[in-house]
Amino acid sequence: MNEVFDFLDLLSIKKLSETKLYLLLEKYKSPGNIKAADRNELISLVGSEIAHHIKNISSNHKQHKNFRELIEKLRIKVIPYYSKEYPVWLKQISHFPPVIFVRGEILKEDEVSVAIIGTRGATVYGKEIARDFAGRFVDCGVTVVSGMARGIDTQAHWGALKNGGRTIAVLGCGVDICYPPENRKLMEEIIKNGAVISEFTLNTPPLAQNFPKRNRIISGLARAVVAIEAKERSGVMNTVRWALDQNKEVFAIPGNIYARTSKGTNLLIKEGAIPVTSADEVLEYLGIQHTKAERQAKEVLLDEKERLVWDELSFEPIYLDILSERLNQSTGTILEVLLGLEMKGLIRQLPGMMFVKNFDTQGR
Repeated sequence: MNEVFDFLDLLSIKKLSETKLYLLLEKYKSPGNIKAADRNELISLVGSEIAHHIKNISSNHKQHKNFRELIEKLRIKVIPYYSKEYPVWLKQISHFPPVIFVRGEILKEDEVSVAIIGTRGATVYGKEIARDFAGRFVDCGVTVVSGMARGIDTQAHWGALKNGGRTIAVLGCGVDICYPPENRKLMEEIIKNGAVISEFTLNTPPLAQNFPKRNRIISGLARAVVAIEAKERSGVMNTVRWALDQNKEVFAIPGNIYARTSKGTNLLIKEGAIPVTSADEVLEYLGIQHTKAERQAKEVLLDEKERLVWDELSFEPIYLDILSERLNQSTGTILEVLLGLEMKGLIRQLPGMMFVKNFDTQGR
């Protein structure tokens, strides 16, 4: 718990950006070491103002007591990027958050995910599409990521939950705050069947400037982004820009050319987003062609040797030599198993003797 309080102390420094916090953690390895670091060293790394704040942090024991009670009551986890619980795929983006607050669970299978985004002032048509797409995605074992905002986001989360799937909500406030307040029931259900996460410290209100920043995490957690309805100037367009910077696929739903809620998505299509009219088109493009149940049936057939190798693989490429080291087996033995998994359509071989799970599979 001391590490948690040290993080909370550092995150209370407003000018300590995620980039600078990451730099400090890389050098000092823990928030406690940062607080104990030499002042002059800190100045050389992050400047005199931030160094002054770090060296003059006064641990507020009353506040720590309140935070402890809140963390225990809400079962909040504080996960730094060097923890095994931190989603590996999120660390592939630029400016990933060095620490996240989580309620619920982020699982390895959530790496196969699609973000569904759209306007708060959604039409009946847009809400129906959000529910339909989310339901189809989770049927194929895809986790739905969104921002728990009114409109499209809310419907996407409910579409995933009502079809028995997993969903992740990324907040623009602390995870101890429900925003919008009418989504309290939704938030509780997401925590049971996925996760609610934020990079913002506890008690952070839903300030307007927080939402453009959190959008990079929505796109960062997803393999692709589907924009359903959007105005020309909106948070949706901001998320799409983040997605493009992260080399993520962007899909958009064509809409009524006279409707304000479709101007943004129609513009995205003009600028190169992939137009789609069904969830299956997105799944086919991503190479996800079987249902979750069908893929699980394939995995049941793995023998002991295949299972050992399978569990070391992910959706990020890994070299044969590294697999050999991790499993303490010869490259020849590992390669024979890998080729068998490839014949079953569970993995792909990439140039340079690297291997990766197919999108159309999910390891558990």
